[in-house]
Amino acid sequence: MSSSTPRQLCSATAAIALIPDKATVACSGFIGAGHPELLTCELERRFLHSGSPSQLTLVYAAGQGDGRSRGLNKLAHRGLLKRVIGGHWGLAPKLGELALSGQIEAWNLPQGVICQLYRDIAAGRPGCISRIGIGTFIDPLHEGGRLNDRSTEQLVERVDLAGQTWLLYRAFPVHVALLRATSADPHGNLLLDEEAIIGDVLALAQAARNSGGIVLAQVKTLLDQPAAPQTVRVPGKLVDRIVLADPESHWQTMAEPHNCDYCTAGSLSEQSAPDPRQSLEPARRIIAERACRELQPGNICNLGIGLPEGIAIVAAERGLLQQVTLTLESGPIGGLPAGGLSFGVARFPEAIIDSASQFDFYDGGGLDFAALGAAEVDASGNVNVSRFKQRFAGVGGFVNISQSARRLVFCGTLTAGGLRLQVENGQVRIQQEGTIRKFVRQVEQISFSGLQARQRLQDVLYITERAVFRLQPDGLELIELAPGIDLEQQVLKCMDFRPVIRSVSPMPV
Repeated sequence: MSSSTPRQLCSATAAIALIPDKATVACSGFIGAGHPELLTCELERRFLHSGSPSQLTLVYAAGQGDGRSRGLNKLAHRGLLKRVIGGHWGLAPKLGELALSGQIEAWNLPQGVICQLYRDIAAGRPGCISRIGIGTFIDPLHEGGRLNDRSTEQLVERVDLAGQTWLLYRAFPVHVALLRATSADPHGNLLLDEEAIIGDVLALAQAARNSGGIVLAQVKTLLDQPAAPQTVRVPGKLVDRIVLADPESHWQTMAEPHNCDYCTAGSLSEQSAPDPRQSLEPARRIIAERACRELQPGNICNLGIGLPEGIAIVAAERGLLQQVTLTLESGPIGGLPAGGLSFGVARFPEAIIDSASQFDFYDGGGLDFAALGAAEVDASGNVNVSRFKQRFAGVGGFVNISQSARRLVFCGTLTAGGLRLQVENGQVRIQQEGTIRKFVRQVEQISFSGLQARQRLQDVLYITERAVFRLQPDGLELIELAPGIDLEQQVLKCMDFRPVIRSVSPMPV
């Protein structure tokens, strides 16, 4: 080893061999960004080869995966895992299969709470105290975040403080932290200068260190000289082992090997922005354009994954990105959010902060506006995005964002499963109705509580491709109808409940 080689450098095999049976392993990353793919691949390989380590508890804030085999899907083996505490499950379906079949204990907690809980674990506090989750399936008055009958432990409890009811998310020791960084300097300090997010690497490292655990980090380069101290994201004194990854195991996101726009200052000029119309089919465009009307100059906003991603495209078309600030729960502030497996990163962000700090800002009411997806909506205004019969999607940052934004828009089609439509001369024509009703009598699981929103006097809209609804004290009110749509046949007959109807205006199309 040369004098410029960090003392912690070792092979992936040697690093993963340090993980004992029954350890609690916490993994960094957000969706397809910042995940230590080499470390999780090696963990899977070791278990399949030797049966060890076994009976692990896996903890993660945002579900790192590609919906198929990468990311945390690598760890979805019976015997390897005993329990999983996760923020989002949708892109790690193999973990969801273990939970659904009762082969592991499983919980779904808000992404923001898990990020903040890492800091509380590091600080030796009893847990994270938050109002996030009250009235949802995470509330112990309902399911306590449990995903199956095997999950009996109470990880969340109600407490009364200063005249209010709060949720206490209990702390637990972190025995192993799996991190990813761009580079390590000779002291083992970790830098993230080519990563698209910062995530929760420092909080995780501190939580593991103060729990008497170990910190394993994956990097793609080694620096010859010590880094400027202001650029260090995780001090080398907290890092036990560093593994040098090959390029294939260190893509910037799970969709792109590297995109310099994600970690570079710049401007979203017409020349640099992609064709904004290329991915918006008619229903998505109608919803995005109507939701975009709710943006106000000076707003700080969050746009969720899926349908709400189209709002950023429409905002770019209309030149609104200079008037509003788009943010992502993963930490980017400003710029144009990316989609798909690059969701969570932004092109030309003005700043990138750590996830827990971003959620602090969100939870305290910093968001002027948020647009999120909606899979099921009921007459009380409750929304389900997390569980659907034989599939776990999980809530991710949805609960933090939906519960805290001053103005909130839910985006989703009125029906799903084969819906086709077109717009002709300003009229919406339904060519084929969807087979799945999304406005149901009662949602399968409460991810957003309409009752709590009414008590908070929150301004909430539900925008579909043919109608707009507003949450009112007496329930969901139909306030806009798209031209060309028959109210009785194409709205009311496609819903399991009758909304409040008073004065209905034309919906802009």
